[in-house]
Amino acid sequence: MGFGIRVETWGDYALFTRPEMKTERVSYDVITPSAARGLIEAIYWKPAIRWIIDCIHVLKPVRFTNVRRNEVSSKLSSSNAKSAMAGIAEVKPIITAHDIQQRASLLLKDVRYVIEAHFEMTDKAGEEDTPEKHYNIMLRRLREGQCYHQPCFGCREFPAKFRLVEDEIPEGERPKDRDLGYMLYDMDFTNKRDIRPTFFRAQMRGGAIDLRNCEVVW
Repeated sequence: MGFGIRVETWGDYALFTRPEMKTERVSYDVITPSAARGLIEAIYWKPAIRWIIDCIHVLKPVRFTNVRRNEVSSKLSSSNAKSAMAGIAEVKPIITAHDIQQRASLLLKDVRYVIEAHFEMTDKAGEEDTPEKHYNIMLRRLREGQCYHQPCFGCREFPAKFRLVEDEIPEGERPKDRDLGYMLYDMDFTNKRDIRPTFFRAQMRGGAIDLRNCEVVW
């Protein structure tokens, strides 16, 4: 195992969308490992390291709320974008006034987590890349509140605040033990032409989801 960190993160709202819900967005009960990794990478990431989530501590009761949000009903065509970049065709923009749709979202509210994670060196690491170097950079960025872009809870409009946990993990208001069912673990990028989601059976015990020995399935 590589160098580990513990990050406390909190916010007013969160939306970790269940993939089985197509039109209306419905959040998982807690942050997913892939969302936790994305949050860590927003603070510090380099090609030389790969972040792995070890444990998620839930410090607030699971509470949901309903909101309606304006979204667009279509998306840009990748083929049109490539043609426009090549100078073959004009860009066909999405005009929100013509393409707007109001959709309901089931969000989490008043969330707080502690994410335990570690990183491992990748095959892209150079001679100047050492675990100690990247670990100390990450510690400095956490202590100073620095990030590459604003970490968020699932959607950009739900920003996440964060701090380094250097002492004991806060107890908070941990929810009761529960089986959260199958949850998105991460995306498998082994085959760039066939990127697949992976899942795991999430068990919350003592307000924590331990990922160190979880079984990942397709």
